[in-house]
Amino acid sequence: MGFDLQYYDLVLGGIVVAMGVGAVVGFATPFAMPTSITGAGIVAMGIIGHGLFVNGPIDEPADLTDEVEAEAVVPEAVLPLD
Repeated sequence: MGFDLQYYDLVLGGIVVAMGVGAVVGFATPFAMPTSITGAGIVAMGIIGHGLFVNGPIDEPADLTDEVEAEAVVPEAVLPLD
């Protein structure tokens, strides 16, 4: 059983890498740390936006119209009192 690298794994990795590079740039170069972290945050927001809106988690907009049946949640099942 092997691990398959999925698109959303790459999105999460891209966010971590972008923020890490921003921290390294702020530490190792004359750029101010807040400036480099802000730039990295903008790159991370672009990656998140691509993951949500360009290559979203649904196949087609019709998937959003499927109704989901709500089941009654028994409080004891969520938080046992034992």
